[in-house]
Formats: sequence, C-alpha cells, structure tokens
Amino acid sequence: MFGMQLTVNMLIQFTSEDGSPDQMERVLWIDEHRKQAVTIEILGRTSLPKFREAVDILALLSLGQACILSDDPMKRVIREDALTENERMMREKAWEIVQVIAGAENLPNLFYPRHRAEAIKNASEAFGVSEKTILKYLRRFWQRGQHKNALLPDYKSGALNRRSNSVGKKRGRPRKFADIVGHGVNVDEETKRVFRVALNRFYYGKGLSLVRSYELMRREYYSVEKQGDEGTEKKVLKSSAETPTLGQFKYHFYRERDWKREVSTRQGKKNYLQNHRPIVGDSTSEAHGPGSIFQIDATIADIYVVSRYNRNWIIGRPVVYGVVDTFSRMVCGLYVGLEGPSWIGAMMALANTVKNKVEFCKEYGIDIGEEDFPVHHLPEALLADQGEISSKLAEPMIKNLNIKVMTAPSYRPELKSIVERFFKTLNGYVKPILPGGIQPDFRERGSHDYRLDATLDLYQFTQIMIRAVLHHNSSWMNSYQRDPLMIEDGVEPIPLKLWNWGIKNRAGKLRTISEDLMRLHLMPTTTASITARGIRCFKGMLYSSEKALQERWFEKARNDGRSIKVTVSYDPRNPNYIYIPQEDGKGFDKCYLLDHQARYREKTIEEIEHLLEQEKYDQKANEDKMLQRKVDLLSEIDGIIKDAQRMTKQERNVSESKSKRVRDIRINRHLEKALNRQNDAFELEKRQPVETNEGQVIQLNPITDDELNPELSLLRKKQRERFNGDDK
Repeated sequence: MFGMQLTVNMLIQFTSEDGSPDQMERVLWIDEHRKQAVTIEILGRTSLPKFREAVDILALLSLGQACILSDDPMKRVIREDALTENERMMREKAWEIVQVIAGAENLPNLFYPRHRAEAIKNASEAFGVSEKTILKYLRRFWQRGQHKNALLPDYKSGALNRRSNSVGKKRGRPRKFADIVGHGVNVDEETKRVFRVALNRFYYGKGLSLVRSYELMRREYYSVEKQGDEGTEKKVLKSSAETPTLGQFKYHFYRERDWKREVSTRQGKKNYLQNHRPIVGDSTSEAHGPGSIFQIDATIADIYVVSRYNRNWIIGRPVVYGVVDTFSRMVCGLYVGLEGPSWIGAMMALANTVKNKVEFCKEYGIDIGEEDFPVHHLPEALLADQGEISSKLAEPMIKNLNIKVMTAPSYRPELKSIVERFFKTLNGYVKPILPGGIQPDFRERGSHDYRLDATLDLYQFTQIMIRAVLHHNSSWMNSYQRDPLMIEDGVEPIPLKLWNWGIKNRAGKLRTISEDLMRLHLMPTTTASITARGIRCFKGMLYSSEKALQERWFEKARNDGRSIKVTVSYDPRNPNYIYIPQEDGKGFDKCYLLDHQARYREKTIEEIEHLLEQEKYDQKANEDKMLQRKVDLLSEIDGIIKDAQRMTKQERNVSESKSKRVRDIRINRHLEKALNRQNDAFELEKRQPVETNEGQVIQLNPITDDELNPELSLLRKKQRERFNGDDK
C-alpha cells in the first residue's frame, strides 16, 4: 500500500506533533494477514507490549511522522569468552524460563495482560522464581531483540569495565589499618565529578603529575577552612576516612584515560599527530601502478663532508632529496647537494626523475645498464609535505606538466611513510661505516667531535648514495604486501621487479619528457617587459634573443610606445639567461644578457638584488650631498652672470641702435673666432722670455697680428669703418 512492509524486530522512531523524536518501538509480532502488529517501547522501564494497526504504522511512515531506524541502540556484541561463569548461568536460567513462556505456540496470547499474568504465575510456581523477575526477563527479551544474549545482566564483564553505584558498606579490599585511618569512602557520582574537575584543572591543564594533582585535589575539595592563631585563614585537610585514596583516584584516571587529550595538552598537538596518533591503512593501496604517485622528501644527512677545492675545509652536512614510487618502492629521483631543503633542491630531484639514469650514473663514474635503473619518467601525482612543493614556485610544474600535487598535513609523516622509510633504510646502509658520521653521543660533554673525521667530499658522498640506491632497488622488502595478482605471477617483493611487473601489467600512468623541457617547467617564472632597449627583467636587467632580433620586437615596442609583458622562466643561480616558453609548450626561446649589462654577468639573483639595494641605499645616503652641490653650482653660475651683467653695462654703447648691433653679428663672430684661434692654437716648444744676469728682459722684434693673419687685418679695418660711420 505504501511501498514498504513491516518485519519482526524492526525499530520505528515515532515523532511528536512538534516534529521532535518521541518514543522508539520494536515490532514483536505481525499477524499472518499483516493487519495487526505488536510493538513495545524499548527504552521504557515499565514498558509492555501493545497492539497497533499495521496500516496506521505504514501511514505514519509514509507521511514522515515516523521512520525506520537502522541502528539498534540495544545492540550488543558479546564475546562468549569474555563472559563470567555467573553471567552465563544467569543467562541460561532466564532463557529456559522465556522459552517456556514466549514460545511461538503462546503468541499472540502472551501479549494480552490477562493471559500474560496467568503464564507468569504458572512459570513462577514451576521454576521457583518471583513473578516480578520473570516479567523483567520478558521485558528485557522483547526490548533487546528477542534473542538469547538479550537476557544477559546489565553490568559489563571484567573488573576494569564494571561500574557499581552501590552505597552503604565500603566496597573493595578492607584497609590494613582501618582502625587507625578508617574504612574510607566509596566512589559515587559526586566523587567522580570531583576527580574529573581535578584532572582537568591540574593534570591536563597544568601538566602536573597524578600524585601532585591528587594532593591539590585534596587541598581544594577535601578540606575545611579554619581560623589560625594569628587570625589568618588556613585549610585543614579532612581525615583519610572521609577522603578518596590515591589508588581510587588513579583507578578512575586509568579507566577514563583520554590519550589524545593527555598528549595534546601536556606535550602538544603536534607531538600527538606525529608520535601517538593511530596508524591505519597502507599508502601502497592508493597507487594503481608505477607512476601513480611519487613521494618526495628531503633530509639532512648524518655526515659531515669536506670541500673538493680544499679538503681541509669542512662544509657541513649535505642535503639529500629522494623521489620514491609508491607502488613499487623504486627510487626514481635523487639529489645530493647543499641546496635546501628548498625549491631548488626539490627542483633538482624532480629533474633527476626524467634523466637517463645510465648517463646520470656515468657522471659519477658508475657504469650500469638500462635494465639496472630503467626510470626516466613523470608521475601522475606527487605527494609531499607542506613545504616547497606547496609554494607558488611549483605552479608552472603543476600547470604545464599536469602533475597533481598532494600535500600531507604537518607532523603527519606516516602519510608519506614510504619515502620516510627510504631515508631510514638509506641511513642504515651507510651511516655506520662513513667517516664524519654523527654518533649517538655527538656533542655530549667529553665525547669525540666527529666533524673532525670528515673525509668524503660531495662528489664521493653522491657516489655512495647512488650505489646505496641501486642496492635498495634490488633488495627484498619484508613488509611489502603483494596483491593476489602479484602472488599468482610469483613476483618477488623487490622494487626493480615490482616496477617491471607494474610496467607490464598496470601501465598508463608514466609519461616521458625531454630533460630540457622538464627543467624549463621546474624553473620559477616571472614577468618581463619587451621594451625598445631589450627584454627588461629583474628590476632593470636587459636581455635579447635571436627570435627577438629577427621579428624586430624592440623596434615595434619603440614605435608602439608601449611595452609588452611576457612570462619567462629563469634559474636564480644563473641569471645570464632567461627562457621564454613557446605557446605550444614544446620548446622555448633562450635569451642572453646584453653586453652592456656585464656587471650582472655570473652573479646570482640574490647578489644582483643585494647590489641594487646597495645602490639605492648609497643614492639615498648621498642625496643631501648631491643637492648641496647642485645648489653650490647654481650660486656659482649666478655670480658669473652678475659679473657679466656688470661688465656689459659698463661697456655698452647706448648711442648704438639695436638694428646695428644685430646687423654686425656675423662680422663680430668672425673676428671673435680669429682671436680665439690665436689663443687656442698649438705651439710646440714655445719659448719663454729670457732673463739676463742683471735680471733684464731681452725684447725680441714683435710680429704684428696683421702680419700673421691678413684676414684679421681686413676684418679690423671693416670694423673701424663701420664704427666711424662709413658704411662703404
């Protein structure tokens, strides 16, 4: 009728008129025509069965005024071996009585009060049990699901879980010196409340010990205030007979101990997440095959190394980056150096994943075959912690290479346990035998300083790391859980064999890319401007490229009167070049630093930024001096102008007309030019006037200007004629 039907033991939650949850009833019986049903309220202490029309229940269900519950609040999972002998006996006795009364042959008569009273009376006489107890058995049987274990007593088995609220006589083992210290008190609900308050206040809140928390609890909650001799108030503890013992306090603490809260409040939430959180699941199950998920992480090696340029220089501990395939545990990328942990270090490790490992090993003098290290691929996803991989520097890699980046929360190393375990294994391979390795007593008073034992340089340490990786990739893994297909194919739990099996049977996740393109997409990006002077980047550095010259980018920028913005990739360690990715993403244009920008060549970005900042600082520091010099220059110019104005005013001929002064400019210029030539002309070994012994100067026959320069004589003649008013 309503698209549903009632079944025995079904739980139905009815709602009141205001829509709030009302009574919860269990269906005990349904007649063969499915017209009537018997239900009982499961939470009532005095509930009894009652008849309901089945159609009424279905109508309420269809109207939303009742709903069917899937979770049974009375459900109990009972372990037979956890029951005590007494509990089994009580259950069997109750079950024997209920079987006689509530058998199928007595239904539905048993649900009628008169028939039920008669059946209970007969059973009481037959089994020698009170009618009240038998009614309790029936109610418990009906409310809890009509099965044998529903008749178990309410208290739980086991001393740790048993709760008792009995009052009166002191429970537990009698005290040894009860006549001196008293019998003590039972722990009731009020005492438990005091325990909880004291634990919250002193143990969890202030991080005190249990004993200290108990002592402060007695001082605060089990004491009375009395007037001292000097009129001061002081607290006097109650006697031990009126106070819970330390043992009772500890018992309550251990029974209700909250490990998460204890570690989080006393040692910090981060400590709980890292060292005390439950560990469930296996990260291998998340990876379908090789390349599904690569895990990346860095560690600082427990060894000190020396410089290759001077082996007396100890350069500290190198950084090791590892990239491990989740499915096979194969090491796919490695970087050993001094960068990081940082994006540059991660960039080097990720670039190594696509590098041909035969060539990579050859760079360090190690000869292998392709089958020994067949990894030069991109993953589908990358799992890392919340460090450099989650920064903006990784965005070009995510967008251009379509790699999904997953980050683990802070202090949750178990989420990338494979790469964490790899570092631990790697450290176990090499640390005990390497000179300069850190030992457990490092920096303890009187211990040997292992830094002075440093012998390996970075190149040699990288050789060791590569050989350790090759060993790891070919080693048996006891903890690896093979799936049924692997077991069927007889695949050994060795990273190299698991990788090869996965390539054959679960391919599709790995991708290949050229090493240059991988590096391009790993490098950080910035915005550059195409101007008339070049490609402007990094606060003024100018670049050019063959494509820019061929397509006349700079001419267009100058004539258009505006700069064009482009995105460029760069390596902060080598700003001599920048790279403009092509639109199809399959290549790039290499741009070089212009010649007149030589001061930036062979510098890092940090050095260039420092240089520019220093120049700004120097400019600001000399700003006042430069302004003062400018003011002094203007004062000197003003003095010269005033002298010129004075001299001109003294020598000006007021009778000369303006037109005449302007008309003589060309002649005056020629005359001034001739005079300046005399003064400016070169004369080598020019003779100075000769002095005699008497100090007389010998006069030489003078040579007139007219003799040296006839043209000058002619100009002077013309000037005199005009000055005398003769224009002819």
